[in-house]
Amino acid sequence: MASMGKLIDGALAFMLFVTFLQVPLSKLGNALKKGRFLAALLAANFVAIPLLLLLLSQLLPSDPMIKFGVFLVLLCPCIDYVVTFSYFGRADSSLLLASTPALLLAQMILLPVFLGAFLGESTASLVSIAPFIRAFIWLIVIPLALAGLVQLWAAKKPLGEQVSTVFCLFPVPATALVLFVVIVSVVPQLKLATDAAISVAPVYILFALMAPLLGWGVGRLFRLEPLAGRAVAFSAGTRNSLVVLPLALAVPGTIPVLPAIIVTQTLVELVSEMIYIRFIARLGER
Repeated sequence: MASMGKLIDGALAFMLFVTFLQVPLSKLGNALKKGRFLAALLAANFVAIPLLLLLLSQLLPSDPMIKFGVFLVLLCPCIDYVVTFSYFGRADSSLLLASTPALLLAQMILLPVFLGAFLGESTASLVSIAPFIRAFIWLIVIPLALAGLVQLWAAKKPLGEQVSTVFCLFPVPATALVLFVVIVSVVPQLKLATDAAISVAPVYILFALMAPLLGWGVGRLFRLEPLAGRAVAFSAGTRNSLVVLPLALAVPGTIPVLPAIIVTQTLVELVSEMIYIRFIARLGER
């Protein structure tokens, strides 16, 4: 699993690099000034989504381990491939990219608080911030820095422009590679705890259907323009499963149940993202 985890990280990093290459740095700088978008994004992910999860949790089995796994994955908004999927779904991916530090910091602070409030203080102590920081550096900082360097090179040298043009052909193949690697690596986990995976699947499906609409509704409440509203919808529907999975693997006595629960969400989400790309892109059209 450790070697496959490195392969997933590598594929994700490349996918995000070629996606970030599509976002001009000047546009990213402008996105940092959109305070209303950030307020809507935080409200969707840390007010509306926890309330939705409380409602959906009534459908979960009473097993504390199952509830812990579901809350762990659904309380954490994605900070990585959501940028790519929002780009394909005609949302403002630059706004999401600029907001990743705020999303990361908020979930590191609030995740133990939510887990303690919903499931008891003993569960909050199981959360480590290390996987979140590592993911931010490897999947956001490094690909973004490389994309910025290539953009600067392309602006000054013909060869750099040619290289940038070639890399700009890769977002779709890179995304397909990520989907393939993730599916190949996570499906074996499901075989280890099939009953647990089946028991949580309906909740994940309902979440995938309801969360983007909830995010879009929050965006409308904050009077965001359609591109920004779609970005909030993508963020609300996309969770940080590939980041919390290493955290789950590190919790003593939780294998295979906890990883299987989180992996199930990943598979439901990957299918959902293909649907989001088509239908969220239509939100706000006249």
